[in-house]
Amino acid sequence: MSDYDRKSIEVHERLHGKLAVQSKVPVQTREDLSIAYTPGVAAVCTEIHEHPERVYDLTIKRNTVAIVSDGSAILGLGNLGAEASLPVMEGKAVLFKEFADIDGFPICLATQDVDEIVTAVRAIAPVFGGINLEDISAPRCFEVESQLQDLGIPVFHDDQHGTAVVTHAALLNALRVAGKKIEDCKIVFNGSGASAIACAKLIISAGETGHTGKAGDIILCDSKGIVHKDRTDLNPYKAELAEVTNREGVHGGLADAIRGADVFIGLSMAGLVDQDMVRSMKPHPIILAMANPTPEIMPHLAHEAGAAVVGTGRSDFPNQINNVLAFPGIFRGALDAKAKVINDEMKIAAAQALAKEVLEPSPERILPQPLDKGVASNIGLAVAEAARKSGVCR
Repeated sequence: MSDYDRKSIEVHERLHGKLAVQSKVPVQTREDLSIAYTPGVAAVCTEIHEHPERVYDLTIKRNTVAIVSDGSAILGLGNLGAEASLPVMEGKAVLFKEFADIDGFPICLATQDVDEIVTAVRAIAPVFGGINLEDISAPRCFEVESQLQDLGIPVFHDDQHGTAVVTHAALLNALRVAGKKIEDCKIVFNGSGASAIACAKLIISAGETGHTGKAGDIILCDSKGIVHKDRTDLNPYKAELAEVTNREGVHGGLADAIRGADVFIGLSMAGLVDQDMVRSMKPHPIILAMANPTPEIMPHLAHEAGAAVVGTGRSDFPNQINNVLAFPGIFRGALDAKAKVINDEMKIAAAQALAKEVLEPSPERILPQPLDKGVASNIGLAVAEAARKSGVCR
């Protein structure tokens, strides 16, 4: 057990968790009680009944996000269940408050059935201005998110889209450092789970909408090798991407995919990339190795093999690719704009705003520091504007 492990357990035990509810109004006198509760609150209920949109003006809904998990994919720990997911969801709520002044509520569900999760979220939605899905395993996370897009409030699976936004921002700045254009690049993903699929889709969408050039080619690899159209074992989400990626029809494993590539994006397991693989890439390759806690290749090894830029998910190396840079600002913008969904235009706006936070990218700095509290505000402004321009606001 590391020092951080021990200290974290001590803090959680001493405080009994990281969250508390704090009243915004005093309850010191009979008049206070009459205004905050009965009889005065009845008029507020009637006002909302007669004018439903007033719920955003008269309650916590306008600034409140439900952080929903079934505990099936906790951090890098796996399926530990609802109770074990609570410390992570509490932590997420702390980050929402600290970086974007959003009130997040952990909702940890004692079910891993798609229909039951969807039903539960629909039932609690009246309280919240947004839903942040968290640590729900693939492919169920796709199904849950898809079925909830008609709620009328933004539903966002952060493991997919938060990762995609930060990764896309890191890629935009890494390309500037390496002197490469995305339309000339071959980009290889190792890992074809929820986050990798979302990252690939956002890169494609950004090119299709004219926000960046179209990527030269994208190849995804999973535990069985390269994803291609001839495989019969692909789930529907991988099969969909197989139709628009790997245009040359490359077969084989990761070493075959990475040969001649410009960019490697790892969302998989430790130690799967060696120096010979990096040397087989185009000159000055970009390595974003985000497996946690140990990346697919350690930064010093990647640099020794010729990498121009290396990013990881760790805070003890330069270029940490961390979702906290994205999700607070994305929800801040969505809530402020009263957006009904979080669409690709909003995600792309978030990625571009994040990239612009670093005025002069360098090999050691392609993203701002995760603790930079000004980032969320700027992303929020960009996301809100994109929501308005794309017509998804109430």
